[in-house]
Amino acid sequence: MRPTAVLRTIVTVTSALLLVSACNRGSGSDSDPAAGGKPVVGVDYPRSDTDFWNSFIKYTPQSGDQLGLTLKTTNSQNDVAKLAANVQTFMSQGVQGVVMAPQDTAAIAPTLDQLAAKKIPVVTVDTRPDSGSVAMVVRADNRAYGTKACQFLGAKLGGKGKVVMLQGGLDSINGRDRTEAFNDCMKADFPQIKVFGEATNWDGAIAAQKLQTDLTANPDIKGIYMQSSFALSGTLQVLKQKGLLVAPEDPKHVFVVSNDGIPEELKNIASGQIDATVSQPADLYAKYALFYVKAAIDGQTFKPGPTDHDSTIIQVRDGLLEDQLSAPLVTRDGATYGGETSLKSDDKSLWGNNLS
Repeated sequence: MRPTAVLRTIVTVTSALLLVSACNRGSGSDSDPAAGGKPVVGVDYPRSDTDFWNSFIKYTPQSGDQLGLTLKTTNSQNDVAKLAANVQTFMSQGVQGVVMAPQDTAAIAPTLDQLAAKKIPVVTVDTRPDSGSVAMVVRADNRAYGTKACQFLGAKLGGKGKVVMLQGGLDSINGRDRTEAFNDCMKADFPQIKVFGEATNWDGAIAAQKLQTDLTANPDIKGIYMQSSFALSGTLQVLKQKGLLVAPEDPKHVFVVSNDGIPEELKNIASGQIDATVSQPADLYAKYALFYVKAAIDGQTFKPGPTDHDSTIIQVRDGLLEDQLSAPLVTRDGATYGGETSLKSDDKSLWGNNLS
């Protein structure tokens, strides 16, 4: 074969190999060269109007760097239509995986179907979709949140009296789980406690207005369960206006339990303004949501059972796994209430005490 013919053959073969390589990159099986060889992941933040989610937003890029990921981020501002549009943007950017925290857990199904059709793995954090396929749900046991709040308030009230439950959104699995578990526990263990359930759609202004109405109509209310710290500021303002923001030793004290574990809650527990919270691990939500989406991109799968990070993976339904991270009850004294152990509010293991 003449040298010119050999050179022509080499050029032809090389061109074919480059074409195959380009096709493989386009399929999402390899990292994006523009991202320095790192997998590209889209992360939609659900909102930025609460301390908890702002903490999650802070932890996410740190975890992305540690895992060697390139992140594209959006914020759907508690709007499922905006979330769907943000996912379209991610797909146009060629992401290889998506992390999201849909607040409307029923309406997200069509978007999940679109991502599944594109073979783009999804991890949901904090919430679990009512239907649709995801690689993993990273969440804590939200029914346990309601049970822990119930046991704490039941113990503090001596099994009698009235409490207000400021519910989140009942279109969310979190709102439903916390509400159902709190009600179930009260009916079973404290039947002499009357519960006023108030739907708030995770809105602090609505929560404050409904609490004001309940306390006016029932001045003998002695307990409040806030399903998230979204209601913290308004609750304290209402209690102060009514002369009820007093020390736990004062007979007028209204016992308050929250859910989140933000720094402000921990300070308020230490000062006696509120009494307990359940610490949602904002740092671990960010870490393990990105861990599982990277694992899914790499083709890894998981099975139900204990993990190496003090949690348990459960099978929610066929094809849907949930890693339930630890979320401890936090109190001023670190005591046990109705069988529920707690950590003291100054415990250094709590993320809320380590947020700089």
